[in-house]
Amino acid sequence: MQMDSSISQIEVDMRIPQHATPSQQVSLENLGSNVQIASNISRASDLLMAVTSSAEINRMKISELASEAMEELTKLALAREPLWQCDIESNTEFLSDIEYLREFGHISTSLIEIIRMVEVGDSQSDLPRFGSINNSEFSMESEYRPISTTNQPGKPVSSESSRAIDYVKMKAVNIVQLLMDLQWLLVFPNIVSRAKVVGVLSSTRFEGNYDGTLQVMTAEFHAPTPLIPARESYFARYSKQLDSGMWVVVDVSLEKLFQLPSTNFRRQPSGCLIQEMSNGCSKVIWVEHVEVDNRMVHNMFKPLVSSGFAFSAKRWVSTLVRQCEWLATLNSTSPPTSDCMFVSRAGRKSLLKLSERMMRSFVADISASTENKWRALPVFGAEDVKVTTKTSLNDPGKPPGTTLLFATSVHLPVPRTQIYNLLRNGESRIMWDMMSYEKDTREIAYIATGDPPGNRVSIIEVENAGKGSESGTSQSSLSLPLTLQGVTKEIEVFYFQESYTDSNGSYIVYAPIDQFAMSALLDGSNPDHVAILASGFSILPDRPMANDESGGSLLTLALHITEGGAAEEYIPPQTFQNILNIIAGTVIQITEVLSNEGENSVESEQ
Repeated sequence: MQMDSSISQIEVDMRIPQHATPSQQVSLENLGSNVQIASNISRASDLLMAVTSSAEINRMKISELASEAMEELTKLALAREPLWQCDIESNTEFLSDIEYLREFGHISTSLIEIIRMVEVGDSQSDLPRFGSINNSEFSMESEYRPISTTNQPGKPVSSESSRAIDYVKMKAVNIVQLLMDLQWLLVFPNIVSRAKVVGVLSSTRFEGNYDGTLQVMTAEFHAPTPLIPARESYFARYSKQLDSGMWVVVDVSLEKLFQLPSTNFRRQPSGCLIQEMSNGCSKVIWVEHVEVDNRMVHNMFKPLVSSGFAFSAKRWVSTLVRQCEWLATLNSTSPPTSDCMFVSRAGRKSLLKLSERMMRSFVADISASTENKWRALPVFGAEDVKVTTKTSLNDPGKPPGTTLLFATSVHLPVPRTQIYNLLRNGESRIMWDMMSYEKDTREIAYIATGDPPGNRVSIIEVENAGKGSESGTSQSSLSLPLTLQGVTKEIEVFYFQESYTDSNGSYIVYAPIDQFAMSALLDGSNPDHVAILASGFSILPDRPMANDESGGSLLTLALHITEGGAAEEYIPPQTFQNILNIIAGTVIQITEVLSNEGENSVESEQ
């Protein structure tokens, strides 16, 4: 298939493509506040040099690769068994390696014989060893052949594949728009650490027309823990309209075309097929197919990562669905449910935009992105506790100076729904939060952000126990219009919190906010001027599973605090011990509460 192109040679365009008309564009203002969309990625200049050298030849190579990738992705999106197999326990589809090679690889006689013997159940001892087969006898000439699985550093050694299907409340062309410029980084902050458009190779140059747009990109992908290495890739992204209301957006790695610095990750044809439906929604079929070296993944997370669950297609689709739900909540005119106080539409909009910034900051800070220079805590037995420093000078959304971020992950033999319900509950906070000791905490208002009841943005009031208004008074000291009048309770701080859960994981993220800042937010003031440090939890299942009510969990805790004695390259020795005390104390408290809940549940059943 020949790719449409109106450009005779590579065009290196560092601007974000703006093809859509104003009515078709999804507003960047609604996708976040105070965000730097583009960011430099290490070695992007190497890719730029490789692409621009012999520009016309390389443009043709990339175009051919992208066209073939688009055809492959379309087939993968629409295929059924035996190419796609289903894991019953996790309810996840994955590719059959043998059927994939049969369908998309040019297989030699030797490999055909191996496949035949495997299918009929011949003894594995009779199979030829891959390492002993001469290259002339055993060859896979497919453009997408797997990379060598030798023990050389940096070489991918395993394959991950998955497919997910869901319905998104957005027009197909708007989804394509989100994917074809760096708004993509705003839509998937829990997956994409950094992204950069290196060059635009092909474009129709007509307003609102993405058909045939081809661009070269770099990106870094992460998981919500510092114990899973980030994945960096150089790839081409190509969008094509297959039919009326039917689009495909495909990524394919460029490392096999250019001598780029070694990475631990290569993206086989991956992306999505988007079909517009009659009700204003779109059916999205997402395919992830990658080759990766997972040897640096912490043993605790290896079952989750090696299965493909940690970076699965479900995670991409669920995030896209959640983004649409967030936009619907932001534009909703219905009031939130609350027993204690009313939140105006202006106040709700400020709170939602602040919560999005807080969540984006948390998922970026908690990851193993190359921007997070994690170091192990220099305390014996605390190697899995990681710490890093963050410096802010002129950012009104963060406290000025150097702050400390520390995180760790632990395995708990408790279903993640049980952990999630404990940690998101405002009244339960005193049971595990060392900073809320001898204080009363309760949720005084919330904004629902999705179908599960726990998906919400909350205001949690913290007051000294035994002090305050008369017993039985439930009216919050905050009311609208806000005048900060009649404060009858000794309120030190509010916790601003967002919690949400889906089939891939759960998050509880919070930040302390003083009374005056909270009052301003509820009046509808600009949330960009509220300085916050996001702390919280991510909760993943300990193995791929469809049932959230069983199995164990991988809990990652991250705390972000101010530390007067810290500098960018220096942390006082005593601070390390304080960090360990806080981390260990919090984990112990959570474990004890969950253990007591389990014992009480067993006793009630008896």
